[in-house]
Amino acid sequence: MSLRIEEIMTKNVVTLGGKATIREAVAIMDEHGIGCLVVIQDESPIGIITERDILKRVLLEAKDPSTMKVFQIMSAPLFFGDPEMNVQDAVKLMTGKKIKKLPIIENGCLVGMITLTDLARSIAYLEHLFSKMHNNVIE
Repeated sequence: MSLRIEEIMTKNVVTLGGKATIREAVAIMDEHGIGCLVVIQDESPIGIITERDILKRVLLEAKDPSTMKVFQIMSAPLFFGDPEMNVQDAVKLMTGKKIKKLPIIENGCLVGMITLTDLARSIAYLEHLFSKMHNNVIE
């Protein structure tokens, strides 16, 4: 039994343009209670900005979040997955690239996001199903 990414991904991904300020990005992240934003240009995803990017590239370097732009600190190029890929392939990609958040792209459009937390939950869910199946066979 294998889960596909589209079965566990978050579908409503919050985005913003690269010319937004860091202060604007932080306000959006706070409003939605999220730790990253996908950066969009001409409706295509071009990068990602995370809390860690803001800490390392703005706060640690004492930059002004009111004037600094998202495109100046975003992580790019963007690594992404496909909705049809299985969870194991997503784990391999994320660990191989050392990333914690993976935008999901289909036909050039952003359709979702998967995080390490999502993957951990899905693995726990699969283990629960296998355990339940195993117990039913034994009983």
